[in-house]
Amino acid sequence: MSIPGVDPILVIATKNRGKSAEIQGALKDFPVLVKDLNDFGPVAEPVEDGATFEENAYKKASFTARVLGLPALADDSGLKVQALAGAPGIHSARYAGPGATDSDNNAKLLKALSGKANRKARFCCVLSLAVPSGAALTYEAFCEGLILDSARGDNGFGYDPLFLYPPMGKTFAEMSTEQKLSVSHRGLALRELKNEFAKVLRWLERRREEEDLRRGAHDMCCDK
Repeated sequence: MSIPGVDPILVIATKNRGKSAEIQGALKDFPVLVKDLNDFGPVAEPVEDGATFEENAYKKASFTARVLGLPALADDSGLKVQALAGAPGIHSARYAGPGATDSDNNAKLLKALSGKANRKARFCCVLSLAVPSGAALTYEAFCEGLILDSARGDNGFGYDPLFLYPPMGKTFAEMSTEQKLSVSHRGLALRELKNEFAKVLRWLERRREEEDLRRGAHDMCCDK
């Protein structure tokens, strides 16, 4: 049961401060206390072995929700490059290998695209909002663009310096956070979530009440 006058807690299932900042900024006007994994002690992380962004987003959200006993929002996103048959795709964060930095991944991408005329790419994002019982809501969005021959801009993270958004003539790394959220894959998915956030809060409350009832029934059974 929620406590009157206290905003519910929503945990963003990431330690990536750039990603967390984007999501927290998008939800700042809503009656929810947003935290991320940096606000907790050591937390085990799930194995991201899903075949799709949706599978991995759900794995992260449901695992975090179960471990912390709180609703968790996970993002799984990545870059699909047409000339590379959709790579790096779900492996975007570790394209250059385990522990790869953004610079390592960008360098490998540029090497893979060397000499290729087709620079079309798509950023994909899936948001999964899960509760400890395993129930979840899913939001998905895309953003089309081009991969440049060299980095431009100092903002953002990941492949942002290489991803040109033609309608603005800027890379994601040349945009302000507000500009990026207005057009990016993550921003569009968050907009879907924001547009029905009142319903989401009611859904979370119902899931919490169901969990309280299950816990109460279990306690009564064990007391007999």
